[in-house]
Amino acid sequence: MLQVTRPTPSHFGIYVTDLDRMVAFYTEVFDLTITDTGVGKTFKNKLVFTSASPDQHHQLVIASGRPAEARFSTVMQLSFAVPGIQSLRDIWAKAEARGASEIRGLDHGNALSVYMLDPEGNMVEIYVDTPFHVAQPHGDPLDLSLSDDEILRRTEAACRADPSFKPQAEWQAEFQARAPRPLA
Repeated sequence: MLQVTRPTPSHFGIYVTDLDRMVAFYTEVFDLTITDTGVGKTFKNKLVFTSASPDQHHQLVIASGRPAEARFSTVMQLSFAVPGIQSLRDIWAKAEARGASEIRGLDHGNALSVYMLDPEGNMVEIYVDTPFHVAQPHGDPLDLSLSDDEILRRTEAACRADPSFKPQAEWQAEFQARAPRPLA
């Protein structure tokens, strides 16, 4: 069971036009596991619940019902944390093969990210955190053809040149100091 001390974002859902295609995209590209499917009793759309964690029944719900004529997604982005830089490369290749478009890498200083549009035009981000912090928004081009060490060297140099730079641990301690106290 997920343990929280205050309201905490935990899952999201998107409407899709082609349910089978989009379930295949998210389960194959992001290795999500289908945990349940069905049509809601009050919410009459077909729902596919997926998760990457045994601690959460669902992290992404894919729902039928997006009109075929919808050309603009109101989803700003769906973000997936990954274990390392190589995962960015691997998922880029899988996503491209499954119909993702407009794929590009960005170095945010505090994270290395790859952005793409899924087959129905929703923006998706995959990212790996770095040990650095700089004020956001921040985005330099990310060249994944470089070695992991070279990418991190360049990221650290760019971060240290930014006046807002601090180690991620220092930013986290500052966050803890200003965050609301846990609910009783």
